[in-house]
Amino acid sequence: MGQPIPPSLHLNLTLNMKKFLFLSLLAVLFTFNACKDDDGGVKAPDYHAHIESPNATEKAVGDLLQISVNFEDHNKGTIHHINVRIFEKDSGVEIYNKPTSAHVHAEKEYKFEDQIQLTTAGHWVLEAKVWGHDDGAAEVKETVEFHVN
Repeated sequence: MGQPIPPSLHLNLTLNMKKFLFLSLLAVLFTFNACKDDDGGVKAPDYHAHIESPNATEKAVGDLLQISVNFEDHNKGTIHHINVRIFEKDSGVEIYNKPTSAHVHAEKEYKFEDQIQLTTAGHWVLEAKVWGHDDGAAEVKETVEFHVN
């Protein structure tokens, strides 16, 4: 069949294979280290819920209330969960709670818009909440209060 490999060539091939494996391992290590931030890891979310509408001005029964909230992570991460609700300040009675599924998984920011007909007078609170992947993680709440006459 074939000629046996001379011992000197066999030793040379073994050393070349070891060098190749060592250099491959170094390349992999450098690749993983290059992906880290200077602070040693991924930045924690810096969530904000900017309520653009409604504002705190007086409203009237029958008005159509425009809801506009811009949810952001100022560290440019993922917006995992959001919630917008409206409740009566004194009794806690809730008249609005959306979205149906709080998981939105949006990059950097998420704009929530809706509207609701005001049917009851009272002192109301719109609460906008944003949080991370796990319940309550880096949770931020913003509110605006308004009266309906």
